[in-house]
Amino acid sequence: MTATSPEATPVLQLAGVSKRFAGIVALNKVALSVSAGEVLALIGENGAGKSTLVKTLTGIYQPDEGTITLGGQPVSFANAQEAMAAGITAVHQESVMFDELTVAENIWVGRQPLRGGRIDWARIEREAEQLFARLEVSLPVRARVKDLSVAQRHFVEIARALSQHARVVILDEPTAALSQREIVELYRIVRQLRAAGTAIIFISHKFDEIFAVADRYTVLRDGQYVAAGRIADVTEAELVALMVGRAVQQAYPKAQVTPGDVLLEVRDFCHPTEFDGVSFQLRQGEILGFYGLVGAGRSEVMQALFGLTPLARGTVTLASQPVRIGCAADAIALGIAYVPEDRQHQGAHLTMPILHNITLPILDRIGFFLRGRRAREIALARHYSEQLELKASHLCQHVAELSGGNQQKVVLGKWLATDPKVIILDEPTKGIDIGSKAAVHRFIGQLVGQGLAVILVSSELPEVLGLADRIVVMHQGRVQREFARFDATPENVVAAASGCEPHAREAA
Repeated sequence: MTATSPEATPVLQLAGVSKRFAGIVALNKVALSVSAGEVLALIGENGAGKSTLVKTLTGIYQPDEGTITLGGQPVSFANAQEAMAAGITAVHQESVMFDELTVAENIWVGRQPLRGGRIDWARIEREAEQLFARLEVSLPVRARVKDLSVAQRHFVEIARALSQHARVVILDEPTAALSQREIVELYRIVRQLRAAGTAIIFISHKFDEIFAVADRYTVLRDGQYVAAGRIADVTEAELVALMVGRAVQQAYPKAQVTPGDVLLEVRDFCHPTEFDGVSFQLRQGEILGFYGLVGAGRSEVMQALFGLTPLARGTVTLASQPVRIGCAADAIALGIAYVPEDRQHQGAHLTMPILHNITLPILDRIGFFLRGRRAREIALARHYSEQLELKASHLCQHVAELSGGNQQKVVLGKWLATDPKVIILDEPTKGIDIGSKAAVHRFIGQLVGQGLAVILVSSELPEVLGLADRIVVMHQGRVQREFARFDATPENVVAAASGCEPHAREAA
């Protein structure tokens, strides 16, 4: 990998950029530069200011001070349209497109070419096909966006950026919901854009991705510029220390807890289309890991167990008593909590304050009337915010204003407030930084130390291997194998997730 030379004139440069919100300093004199044909990794914990910086670059926010220079000329964007017209565009983790429109229509929406006073549909489709041919991606331009995968949506947004002749493309957590094959495809497109002279700002919490595609890095911490340099000259441990201001010694602190009696038992759990014959046991004070590749059915099993899938059938026993879970209210009443993978759409009410989110499932316990309720809400919200090391300006702050990692902590706090016996964590650290991950991992250890039983669903193999007492591996909707903690290796867990049969020696 050859980075752009330091002498090259930056395409985009920031100097002393600051942004404040109601007295809160989100960015404080930030500096950054990226050159043509270069991939710059923008690194920082959740809450470090990355999202605010992206919104400032794309015209959603205007800086309170400092300068933004594009192609050697100072620029100021009143809105996102002006930023796009100047050649700066962003591809976000949560893509924003018109689901009912076609691929080609989304690429050209708002700037459709005309012919004879009418939209030139033939040209729109022809040029969309040319863009995907340039990206070497096979995608039908007449397909509706609602029918696309997450990866395909990203490709549409990249094609849209190319159609606008973007000089700077910002990729904000682009691989968070992609399979490994799709991630490799995205890497190829990033390298292709770089070879074509596009300047790329790549935001990711995954260090393997950063070291795979980036030429240089810039680190933010608490809204301030911390360091910058060449990726070839830094180690992962050094980047982590720059991000969090300290060394993270142990990535997966395993709580030393001896599991107790069987608390939850699931037998022959089935669904007509998602999974079949799933059986497992969960003990008190145990972390039971669930691992599998995309489409294995892990999340579908957990949603059914929480009462979100009415067609599921099977036997569920809790504390030696058969139970029937027909809806989520039944699960909550039985002491089962579910922290979903999609925190923004399923886990939290983004337009509500932190304290209302945390107390929402237990309104009947704290009272519906004003007398005494607010004090109890604040006490509960403060308790779980402190335990989870939540970073927020105040408890009345809307969840939408928090970083992704802190939104996840609010969701965790909400379900812990129900005082559950079993808590299901579905991708609890997806898309959050290493500091927030460490806080979540420590808290999981505290939960099992208090006697809770935890089901940990994760696509991060090191996380499952590091935290779980046992690992259930799923493949195509069925349990492929189950491993004890000390029998699980990366090789045999991945082999099982891929559907490979164990070697005769292992089976014996």
